[in-house]
Amino acid sequence: MSESNFAAPSDRRDREVSGATIIAQALKTQDVKYMFGIVGIPVTEIAIAAQQLGIRYVGMRNEQAACYAASAVGYLTGRPGVCLVVSGPGLIHALGGMANANMNCWPLIVIGGSSERSQETMGAFQEFPQVEACRLYSKFSARPSSMEAIPAVIEKAVRSSIYGRPGACYVDIPADFVNLQVDVNSVKYVECCMPPPVSMAETSAVRVAASVLRNAKQPLLIIGKGAAYAHAEEGIRTLVEQCQLPFLPTPMGKGVLPDNHPNCVGAARSRALQFADVIVLFGARLNWILHFGLPPRFQPDVKFIQVDICAEELGNNVRPAVTLLGDINAVTKQLLEQFDKTPWQYPLESKWWKTLREKMKSNEAASKELASQKSLPMNYYTVFYHVQEQLPKDCIVVSEGANTMDIGRTVMQNYLPRHRLDAGTFGTMGVGLGFAIAAAIVAKDRNPGKRVICVEGDSAFGFSGMEVETICRYNLPIVLLVVNNNGIYQGFDSAAWKEMLKFGDATATSPPMCLLPNSHYEQVMIAFGGKGYFVQTPKELQESLRQSLADTTKPSLINIMIEPQATRKVQDFHWLTRSNM
Repeated sequence: MSESNFAAPSDRRDREVSGATIIAQALKTQDVKYMFGIVGIPVTEIAIAAQQLGIRYVGMRNEQAACYAASAVGYLTGRPGVCLVVSGPGLIHALGGMANANMNCWPLIVIGGSSERSQETMGAFQEFPQVEACRLYSKFSARPSSMEAIPAVIEKAVRSSIYGRPGACYVDIPADFVNLQVDVNSVKYVECCMPPPVSMAETSAVRVAASVLRNAKQPLLIIGKGAAYAHAEEGIRTLVEQCQLPFLPTPMGKGVLPDNHPNCVGAARSRALQFADVIVLFGARLNWILHFGLPPRFQPDVKFIQVDICAEELGNNVRPAVTLLGDINAVTKQLLEQFDKTPWQYPLESKWWKTLREKMKSNEAASKELASQKSLPMNYYTVFYHVQEQLPKDCIVVSEGANTMDIGRTVMQNYLPRHRLDAGTFGTMGVGLGFAIAAAIVAKDRNPGKRVICVEGDSAFGFSGMEVETICRYNLPIVLLVVNNNGIYQGFDSAAWKEMLKFGDATATSPPMCLLPNSHYEQVMIAFGGKGYFVQTPKELQESLRQSLADTTKPSLINIMIEPQATRKVQDFHWLTRSNM
């Protein structure tokens, strides 16, 4: 046998590629730019390979937060972020993020290591039926059948995550694949998938929708986060201004059109919902956020015009007058064509507009009165009005908590699309710091200098507070505001807490909503090298926020003490369950 049949070891190595490198290259080919995760057996080499190929890797402190971050990248960029997790418990921790992404309709790829194939059913290290488990939380869940199949599976995962209604996808990687070597020529990388195809509504349905809207006595547009994801802001703005229609944003629909737009009726939300006779839904679902579209929140005979990319969503809970199935941006342009052919404008001096303006004026006055109160500790409205005064108009606001998110949404303004992230459709607590990290990483690449403001309740901060170390490690100049009322919904002050403990152990006497009074959360930030502030007065809040916004070199945490029993104003009840009419 000739010597040419025997390749030198170094030659063989040059012609071989590891599973980790195949995975990284397949992701790179699909234009994936960001990966979040926690490394360990068996996925460490995947993270290293991804970094070597130019994919940004962010090491988090909890897989749940990593998954939230990766999903936020999908929403902000339209291309899925990757969450990389170890097998078994690591993947299970990420399921919350997968479910959240699926409920929010955000693209996400989760790559999980799993036990070696040769040890299946033997009780292998962290063995778990991962592919099966993920099917409940994703659009697509699969394990490549071979090393050579990895690129095709990853391409399908990326494509599935962004086509149709976006969502989470899972790719399972057996431990023995990661370092296994195969001939480089045996691996064929699949070309980057095409952008999602743009579908349009039936022309006849668009004509009917335009006719229904023209005949409305009390019309309303509702702008959901689906419109933000679809980049439909230009078309919706034109429709609103050309036809002079009132609009109401959902929490993450805020900013598609600016909150200070003259046609925004957010301050009269309940009144607008309850008395509108024709409502156009742009990427907003009739779920709990919109009271299912049912009485008494809505008129029994209200006509819904439903614009959505997902056919299965059309007709949920209420039979719509018209359904427009298609890309929200494209369908908005179709509607505009109808109004260009036959111009129509809703009269600004109508009784409906007068009713909405009056309600907005009275609600805004009530909020301003609360914000102007000088008593200490501060209330929510005082805090948010002072924060709003200083926030840059182009900042990204991340918000989570109960009253903190609820009240903050009504006071803090958004002026740009895709600049608000919150608990979303799933009402998930714990998303805040992961979302903020993702937003800061994307902003650093795309809009250097753009600030990220993360507004947390003290309970919400506790879910992912150790991600402060992640923020400091990557030196992300996020400004964290912890609105601290010593509890979940409400808490006790120090004196009441000490008095309560006289009656027995805290496990027997402390109400379940209570947290430790006056906790110094700012010390967590200081411990990792950032700046921390403990504030109790409006002046201290103003000064600490001014300093935090002026310093673009370090993250900051402002721990804002408020009245433990603070809640919403009497005239304006909880937006989920009560009316502010």
